[in-house]
Amino acid sequence: MKHNFSFPKKEKLKSKKLIERLFKEGKHLNGYPLKLLYLELDSPMDVRIKTGVAVPKKKFKSAVQRNRIKRLLRESYRLNKQLVFNNSEGNFAFLILYLGKEMPSYPVVEKGMQTILQKFIKKIDNAKVD
Repeated sequence: MKHNFSFPKKEKLKSKKLIERLFKEGKHLNGYPLKLLYLELDSPMDVRIKTGVAVPKKKFKSAVQRNRIKRLLRESYRLNKQLVFNNSEGNFAFLILYLGKEMPSYPVVEKGMQTILQKFIKKIDNAKVD
């Protein structure tokens, strides 16, 4: 089985409408220092999960710092996304927010990413049972 560790353009969440819907209707999970906003989508898309990352300007004034954190978020998502792809059905939109107050190291971000993705899988499994 070949693992796909890429994060192609078509998997990126870019739609303003969809991002607004995520904030209005989406559910969320916390796994410090990250927060996952997710929304199940009815319409089939070309990919099962569209993902975006965000870092608040209020906590990180410097664009350089924000971009660095977003790079760390995207990288840890890219390496751990098979957790979700292999253990869930349906189409989703994800927005991963960084909630910490200081610059993270990669291991901190990766641990948070694994935590929220595992919580997401549990939540989806429980929703299927109900």
